[in-house]
Amino acid sequence: MAIGLDHFLVLSAAMFSIGLVGALSKRNAVVILMCIEIMLNAVNVAMVAFSRYVTPVALTGQVFAIFIMTVAAAEAAVGLALIIAVYRQRQTVDVQQIDLMKW
Repeated sequence: MAIGLDHFLVLSAAMFSIGLVGALSKRNAVVILMCIEIMLNAVNVAMVAFSRYVTPVALTGQVFAIFIMTVAAAEAAVGLALIIAVYRQRQTVDVQQIDLMKW
């Protein structure tokens, strides 16, 4: 049995679904960031799979995947810095208790 495009798309959909459910249901800000990273990795899997199976010669999917990885790394660094700053001020990372934007 050969692994085809549909297998990669099912894996990508499963990863994205796990990340989406985790991001919407968890209360810890660090876990929410990790779930967003899972969602971005699911997009990377789909992009590389489409690039491999639809246009085998072009490297467009791989290039976009590298851009997504750099954006994800920057997002993780900025997100963790924000979480650390909020934790130092509020002593919690629970997103329901963080109300910095309220008057």
